[in-house]
Amino acid sequence: MAKHTIVVIPGDGIGPEVIGAARRVMEAAGLSVDWVELPAGATAIEQGFENVLPARTLAAITAHKVAIKGPVTTPVGKGFTSVNVQLRKKLNLYAAVRPVRSLPGVKTLYDNVNMIIIRENTEGLYSGIENEVIPGVVTSLKVATELACTRIARFAFRYATKQHRKKITVFHKANIMKMTDGLFLNCARRIYEDEYPNIEYEETIIDAGCMKIVQDPTRIDVLLMENLYGDVVSDLCAGLVGGLGVVPGSNIGDEAAVFEAVHGSAPDIAGKGVANPLACIMSGVMMLRHIHEDAIAQRIEKAYDEVLAEGKNLTRDLGGNAGTNQFTDAVIARLK
Repeated sequence: MAKHTIVVIPGDGIGPEVIGAARRVMEAAGLSVDWVELPAGATAIEQGFENVLPARTLAAITAHKVAIKGPVTTPVGKGFTSVNVQLRKKLNLYAAVRPVRSLPGVKTLYDNVNMIIIRENTEGLYSGIENEVIPGVVTSLKVATELACTRIARFAFRYATKQHRKKITVFHKANIMKMTDGLFLNCARRIYEDEYPNIEYEETIIDAGCMKIVQDPTRIDVLLMENLYGDVVSDLCAGLVGGLGVVPGSNIGDEAAVFEAVHGSAPDIAGKGVANPLACIMSGVMMLRHIHEDAIAQRIEKAYDEVLAEGKNLTRDLGGNAGTNQFTDAVIARLK
């Protein structure tokens, strides 16, 4: 078995607790790994770094090409720029991938949800180009380039093919934003027609698409969207299966990939030992598959599915009373 070197960013709030749980599970499942632990977020400032994304953290991810990250704090409306946005831009992690599936033992309004959301990660309104025109009037510029739109479309079709998915749906608002969303659509359509005619393809205006998701999410296979839409819709879809605590996330580029729990840092429960580590463990499973440790990934996925189905060691957000360590121990005990 090859030994991997993986950068680990514990993050803020509950981050160190849930990242620690994910590390324990992966090691117990047989992963041979050297962890390179480095800070980001408010924790980096507390440790004396000048930036929330220290140069040494960025350099380590660049060198080792893979990282797993806990949640980090981002101030609302003020303060430092989002660490996640910085990571995506500086490492060119242009594809955000979030699988959303119904889990055994997690009761929601919907059954048999099994979709993948793929989001362009580097431009759109998240380009951060904002200006005050005159006092009381501000503008935000939405950026779309043919390069980025084509790149994410090709990634989506390639990813769907590898995952044996049958259909890609593009959510858009090209009826209003005819140039930016129109370019996104044209690029996706061209990749479909020229390179992947074997995959079913459809285009849906995003507001109608959201209604269709709520009516019957089982109709969705792979969703492809620009940056802002993907951010909003991926959280909406997480709500279909139990919330942000039960879905993993990843940010992937051609040279590096960062895997992360997509929930917040929850400072109100930090240090209390009650946080649900499942999303972090699931993100670890995504990372394992990315580094071709599929057998370990499958063992872990089977183990937490069994723990959830049994229902005896669920954390508070899932209706149980188990703490972080109790849930983690239960998963480890199920590894085969």
